[in-house]
Amino acid sequence: MADFSYLGGKRVLVTGATGFVGGHVVPALLKAGARVTCLVRASSRVAALPAQAHRVTANLHTGEGLGEALLGQEAVVHMAALLFGASWQSYLAANALAANTLGKALAAHPTVQRLVLVSSLAATGACASSPGAQDNAAPAPVSAYGWSKFMAEQVFARYVGDRMVTLRPPIIYGSGDKGLLPCFQAAQKGLTVTPGLCRPFPVSAIHAQDMAQAVMLCLKPEAHGVYHINDGREYDMRTLNQAMAKVLGRTARNLSLPLPLMALTAGVSSLIYILLHKYMRRAPSWNWDKFREARQVGWLCDGSRICAELGFCPQISLEQGMAEAVAGYRRAGWL
Repeated sequence: MADFSYLGGKRVLVTGATGFVGGHVVPALLKAGARVTCLVRASSRVAALPAQAHRVTANLHTGEGLGEALLGQEAVVHMAALLFGASWQSYLAANALAANTLGKALAAHPTVQRLVLVSSLAATGACASSPGAQDNAAPAPVSAYGWSKFMAEQVFARYVGDRMVTLRPPIIYGSGDKGLLPCFQAAQKGLTVTPGLCRPFPVSAIHAQDMAQAVMLCLKPEAHGVYHINDGREYDMRTLNQAMAKVLGRTARNLSLPLPLMALTAGVSSLIYILLHKYMRRAPSWNWDKFREARQVGWLCDGSRICAELGFCPQISLEQGMAEAVAGYRRAGWL
């Protein structure tokens, strides 16, 4: 197990604390002895936040409250982001423009020694060749989401320079995740889907608890630059789907959907949201932008450097992680 003694007493401000990954990162930071402050919106649902975590209300779009939130902080973990958007503008506003607001505030608080930015493999771009995209790969995003995450990286770099460490995770799964929930629900009904005909679609993945470990390791003084992470294995979507079905006790039939058909369904889903967005809480998880990612050859990344430099060691196997995810879904009444 990694030694997190360097986090003892460290004052860490966390954005996105009420989200899926935040639900794993905040408890892990507290367990390591960090003094955690969760930046929340006035409308945030904070009931699930640990009692030991301090809460402060601020707005990442207007900047209101950010100065007060950063006072006395030694590090910031920025995870707040929009994963499912209806347009380029929505991704830019939620990810890139919010980064500009927070970046300005960080520039005015040089006592904040470290920014850990949770970005995405989508900012690097697609890769189907083992061992996957390298940490020094030239970014080539293919989706609005990926471009907005890459732009956020560039914005923060302008304001904080080498105080920033960037994590680019692949597929993250675990309890609390609504992104893959439709896949689990389909597997429960005995049906899974893979994108495209006659292709493996290789992917990297990581469980949220291992993601939390990586975030904490990036708070080490020696951490620097961009790190990709994964659980040390390579998968294809059929393998992930089978793992979902197995932990649910089902034998699922897999459908390999032609890309033109997937494009049609993504377009219809996006159109429905455009027409009915006033009545929907958020954009659908399957939309045209996610199709831009699904039509690629694969999403592999190489996580070897963070292991060698920071001692990252994934603890959660695919089977354990899927079981944890399903248990969490059932506790929440989602399955």
